[in-house]
Amino acid sequence: MASRSASLAAHEDAPAPRRRRSARAPRVPLEPVPLGSLTQSGAREGVRCRACGSERVTALAMTLTDGTPVQFQSCHRCEQRTWLGADGSVLPVDRVLDKTRKLR
Repeated sequence: MASRSASLAAHEDAPAPRRRRSARAPRVPLEPVPLGSLTQSGAREGVRCRACGSERVTALAMTLTDGTPVQFQSCHRCEQRTWLGADGSVLPVDRVLDKTRKLR
């Protein structure tokens, strides 16, 4: 019985296992974007659909699971959907989905 209690005491003194931290891309702050409106044309300045040129575009800025800042744009006229990186380059949907997977 003494050896069992010594074994438990040794286990209690052992340091707790550390959780592994996942390697994340450093967060790059995006410039603040003014809120727009689909019903007020003056509030939609600057964003146009890359396919049809319409100003009726919803644009959402977000940060993906791996820390990558992106912008999602959806056109209300032609239904084109586009993912853009922080530098304005178009990201393929497959790449965006890969970046949103849970890290284990």
